Amino acid sequence: MAAAAEKFYYATGRRKTSSARVYLKPGKGVVSINGKKAEDYLTRLQSRMVIMQPIELLLQTGKFDLRVVVTGGGESGQAGAIRHGVTRALIAFNPEFKGELKKAGFVTRDPRMVERKKYGKHGARRSGQYSKR
Repeated sequence: MAAAAEKFYYATGRRKTSSARVYLKPGKGVVSINGKKAEDYLTRLQSRMVIMQPIELLLQTGKFDLRVVVTGGGESGQAGAIRHGVTRALIAFNPEFKGELKKAGFVTRDPRMVERKKYGKHGARRSGQYSKR
């Protein structure tokens, strides 16, 4: 007989140009990002702390396994996207968590993105070099 499918909670998190698909299931606290351990994938301690903030806030450390697929952007954007996804997955697991997570500011997607470059300019806002002649 086929084993019963494990119950998991799915959510998508976004930040800058990064997008993270987070699969959360009750477990022992194992975190894998793109098939690697979190310590191997995220080189900065700050990034590893950021992704665990929602779980630590709710005092649920070691109670959930996370499997994350993240694309786009750099390390800080990806860490922010993962945190957003973890928050949404925790809310899917237990809607009562929403109040505490919202108070901490984890539920709202951070809308800040890099401003696009405009034609006739060197960057988004920097003008061309002044020429006297």
